[in-house]
Amino acid sequence: MMQQMFSSKLVLISAALCALNFSAEAQELPDGTGKETVTGVCTACHTTRNIVRSSGYNKDGWAELTATMVDLSADPETLDEITGYLAMHFPPNDNRVSTIVGGNRSVTFKEWTVPTLGQRSRDPVEAPDGSIWWAGQWGNLIGRIDPGTGEMTEYPLPPNAMPHSVTSDAAGNIWYTGNKNGTMGKLNPETGEITEYKMPDPNARDPHTAVFDKAGILWFTLQQSNMIGRLDPETGDIRLVTMPTPRSRPYGIKVAADGSLWVACNGSNCLVNVNNETMELAEVKLPIPATTVRRLDIDENGVIWYGNASQGRLGRYDPSNGHIMEWPSPSGPKSHPYGMVVAGGAVWYNESGVRPDALVRFDPKTETFQSWAMPSGGVHAGIIRHMRTDSDGNILAHQSSTNRIIKVMINPVDTVGD
Repeated sequence: MMQQMFSSKLVLISAALCALNFSAEAQELPDGTGKETVTGVCTACHTTRNIVRSSGYNKDGWAELTATMVDLSADPETLDEITGYLAMHFPPNDNRVSTIVGGNRSVTFKEWTVPTLGQRSRDPVEAPDGSIWWAGQWGNLIGRIDPGTGEMTEYPLPPNAMPHSVTSDAAGNIWYTGNKNGTMGKLNPETGEITEYKMPDPNARDPHTAVFDKAGILWFTLQQSNMIGRLDPETGDIRLVTMPTPRSRPYGIKVAADGSLWVACNGSNCLVNVNNETMELAEVKLPIPATTVRRLDIDENGVIWYGNASQGRLGRYDPSNGHIMEWPSPSGPKSHPYGMVVAGGAVWYNESGVRPDALVRFDPKTETFQSWAMPSGGVHAGIIRHMRTDSDGNILAHQSSTNRIIKVMINPVDTVGD
């Protein structure tokens, strides 16, 4: 009966979500009118832990957040019951409040809300024609934004692709990582044709993040499979290597000026350098044993910047001398730095473990921080999982929990406090 209230699109998404394995454990909700309805509707997409750990909202805030996931406009009584229960038992709180640091820089945010509900939009990237593409992982789609008109188009993918990320080649083809069906995929935007490249090893199950090198070779990580892959688009040939440390969980990947690749370890205290000719791996151990790293980026001097997610720290590794430095992130040890990009002479990342999800700027020259609350409509349910720059040097980010793609426009001069 409940499913009949939802749109057919939502039913398809919910079925896909139920096929996923959720790593977070469910947490018991307090008793009260509406508990069973909340449990029945919300756990189609996620565990109750997401509710318990939220920053809480009033009734209008819960209604706004719910509307990004399910369409209950045809059943106002159910919506009222859900939002009433949530507002009563999970009002606004400061349990995970972020520390916003002021400064003399300013930015402007532009938001796009993607069409399909509950898709967890993520990882926007700019194509050669200026369009912006994203991965709708839970919706099993990839999408395109025309920044000039705001028009959006979504492309359904082969069953169970569940794309984790997208990237563009020099010709404008859009490549995605088939995180659930063990494939790399290529979409021709002109024809809509999709070509799949299956992993040659059955143990290579979860392509994660991909990047093209200067020769047009596609490199990618496979987090749970603990591998790094190389795909030649001309031949379709795929080669795989296993990480030196078991369960090191390769995550973010970037190309250095010398053509080699640098990979972040989300399961061990390491960064890994990949020889782009031999695929030989060289591991760099980071000083705090409990360190895990989601994302990294490389500045114009070849210095590696990384987010120490488990310790709430920003890290710097200089391959020329092996020197490593780390700075505590403004919101503390539980801030969980995630996305990472070097832009405009500064290092930018987000603190994903706090609310609002904070966008942080670090100036390497002065070793100072500034941060902003990331917009996500009227709620703070982020989070940014990947950041890249566009051709104008602006930052492309997202708020996956609220289905938003965001452009962060960096103002060229100091405009605050002048």
